[in-house]
Amino acid sequence: MDRTPRLYALVEELRAAAPRPLTVAALAARFEVSTRTVQRDLQALMAAGVPVRTTTGRGGGWSIDPAMTLPPIRFTPDEASALVAALAAADASAPYAGAARTAAQKIAASMSGPASTAAQELAARIVALPARTAESVRTAESVRTAESVRTAVERALTENTVLRLSYLDAAGRESDRTVEPAGLLTAEGKWYLIAWCRTRRAGRGFRLDRIMAATSTGEPAPPHDLAALLLGSAGADAVRPTALAALTP
Repeated sequence: MDRTPRLYALVEELRAAAPRPLTVAALAARFEVSTRTVQRDLQALMAAGVPVRTTTGRGGGWSIDPAMTLPPIRFTPDEASALVAALAAADASAPYAGAARTAAQKIAASMSGPASTAAQELAARIVALPARTAESVRTAESVRTAESVRTAVERALTENTVLRLSYLDAAGRESDRTVEPAGLLTAEGKWYLIAWCRTRRAGRGFRLDRIMAATSTGEPAPPHDLAALLLGSAGADAVRPTALAALTP
C-alpha cells in the first residue's frame, strides 16, 4: 500500500477502535509494514493537524478523537477536481480562506494519476484580475492587519463570542463598536460581518476591509437570526448559496 492511502487507512483504523488506543506493533501488523514506518506515519498525521495522540504506560498506544474528524467521503474524480479548483480559486482575503487552502491541499494530496492531473489543469484555468482602485491597493502592513481581523471574525462566528471593533465607515469616520456576530454576507466581491451592534442598538453590516482592528471579548454572544437582522436592508434578499443549503436544517 502506498503511503497516502495508508495514512488515510491509519486514521480510519484509529477511528474504528476509538476510544481504545492501538499499539504501534498492532498497526504495523495490520498494514504489514515496520513499526518504524508506522511511527513515522503517525508523526506525519500529527504534524498535519490530525487529532491523533499517544499515551504511555500500561494499556497505552495511539488513538484519535472521532468527533474531531470526518469519515471518508467518496468523491468522484470530477467532484474532487471541481472542489480543488474551487478552493484553490478562493480569494485570499475571504473569510475561512486559510481553511479552504488547506482543504484543497488535503484533497489534492489524496488524488493520483489522471484525477490529479485533471484537477491541476482545471485549477490552472481559473484566474482573477486584482482590483486596482485606490481603495483596494493596500500596504503590506494593512494586509497583515486584514488577516488578523479576518481571523478574529472567523473565530467569533465559530465560537459565538462578542467582538470589539475599530471600524472605518464610508465617510472615513472611525468608531469603536461592540458587536454580537450573526453571520457573513458577500455582495459584489465584498464581505460583510452582519451583527447586532450594541452601540447603535440595531443590526448592522460591517465591511471586512473597513474593520481596522477586531478583538474577542471572550463573552458569549446571544444568538441572533441573520435574516431578521438583514430585514429592511440592502441585503434583505440575500439567499444561502446552493452548496451550503444542504448543510442547514
